[in-house]
Amino acid sequence: MSEERETRVFMITPNSMITPDQLVREIHAMGKGVTVKETCYGTLAEGPRESVRGVLKEIRKKHPYDIYSKVRAYPAGDPRRCRAQHGTKPGFVQLEAEWEALPMIQYGIQCCERGEGFDVPREKEKLSAEEFKKICEAVR
Repeated sequence: MSEERETRVFMITPNSMITPDQLVREIHAMGKGVTVKETCYGTLAEGPRESVRGVLKEIRKKHPYDIYSKVRAYPAGDPRRCRAQHGTKPGFVQLEAEWEALPMIQYGIQCCERGEGFDVPREKEKLSAEEFKKICEAVR
């Protein structure tokens, strides 16, 4: 990727009401001259760095908690990564882990902006078979 161009991932949080298709249409409607590719988790936007950063600024204004972004190392359609060209997908596991964490990040940011603290969710303890059986029998 050259210094003048940038490819950016726009990832939609799992609890958002925005779809990747809607996001693609919004970015196209901005008229910034970037190429946009819909993905399962959001979009890729590629173009002149200043144009892509302009898209980022507008997306952050319009959807401050629903869409997160990061720079992508490879351009869209790069044969080393594009499945259509039998490329590999080594970063997908990382994207999936980031996507699953987005609701917690969203909640934390919203709490901080309201001036509230927040508790980190604790792992739930597993029920014993006996306890589960008691619950099931109590419901009957």
